[in-house]
Amino acid sequence: MSERHEGRRQRVWESLTARAPEVAAFVVTSLSNIRYLTGFSGSNAVLLMSADQAVLGTDGRYVTQAGAECPDLPLIIDRATLPAVVTQWSRQSSGSLAIEADHLSLSAYRNVAAIVSESHGSSLCETRDVVESVRVIKDEIECDLIAQACRISDEALAAVVRDVRVGATEREIARRLESEMYARGADAISFETIVGGGPHSAIPHHVPTDRPLELGDFLLIDFGAEVAGYHADETRTFVMGRPHDWQVETHALVLAAQEAGRASARAGVELAQVDAAARSVIESVGLGDHFGHGLGHGVGLEIHEAPFFSARSEGMLHLGSPVTVEPGVYYPGRGGVRIEDTVLVTDGPPVPFTTTERGLVALG
Repeated sequence: MSERHEGRRQRVWESLTARAPEVAAFVVTSLSNIRYLTGFSGSNAVLLMSADQAVLGTDGRYVTQAGAECPDLPLIIDRATLPAVVTQWSRQSSGSLAIEADHLSLSAYRNVAAIVSESHGSSLCETRDVVESVRVIKDEIECDLIAQACRISDEALAAVVRDVRVGATEREIARRLESEMYARGADAISFETIVGGGPHSAIPHHVPTDRPLELGDFLLIDFGAEVAGYHADETRTFVMGRPHDWQVETHALVLAAQEAGRASARAGVELAQVDAAARSVIESVGLGDHFGHGLGHGVGLEIHEAPFFSARSEGMLHLGSPVTVEPGVYYPGRGGVRIEDTVLVTDGPPVPFTTTERGLVALG
């Protein structure tokens, strides 16, 4: 475990110094990035790393946990963790100190800047996405954890939907699904489960209510299990009873868009091109305005992480990157469809991590 994290820190350091050769040390404050680089999963931590060493800062609540999760790292124990770590560095070193500009509040930034300004010959170097750019490509262990989270999600969904009947509420379905994921080994849920019935299925991030399902409703379920910090993300849309023609047509359209997006999601393909492949299917029938979100995103230690698919995305897909493909069509006040899978980018067709049937399934 320590060798794996040490290798990650080395890759991050090489990426950082390729951008900013003058940097003497790097303060990492994103908890997801710290977990990736050290294995530490507590809620308060700061990592200070340089070319040949790393120190973890945390507080007294996590001494035992830090010792178990990252025994190779020396610790700085202080409730005011960030100032303590930066102060120790400034007393012992000088030069350019890199920070994660996107993961510091304004007050924290000012505090760090004040400490560094008191150290002769030292300065701050603002960086963005240094660790995240390395995290995009997952190793075998990470992929196995995501695959496990996705298997749990698939199994839990199958256990729930076979019992869904007209009259069940959105909230009941969400809580049952979460319980099934825990029962199958999930450490947590990836995010607050989305269950939308009838007109609520047209709200992409609907919060489940006590509304009972009615005959003829679409039922949209967006959910995922978390295993060892790694997330699954999956969406399926069902129908209660015999579907109407417009429901069959809408579901078929979204499925065709997802197929096009998945077929395009190969290593080396531009991110915007993948989005366009799916979006153009929906736009071709004049419904582009009913697909108002990006096509998908990366999945890992965060439920939404790089890369992101949209018309404005820059960059390309990389081999070994787990991503979601999730087009949708939504008719406000009437209903909507989204179909989402977590897949692994390869040189050919992506490998699906979520495998639940994607066709329109009637329940109840």
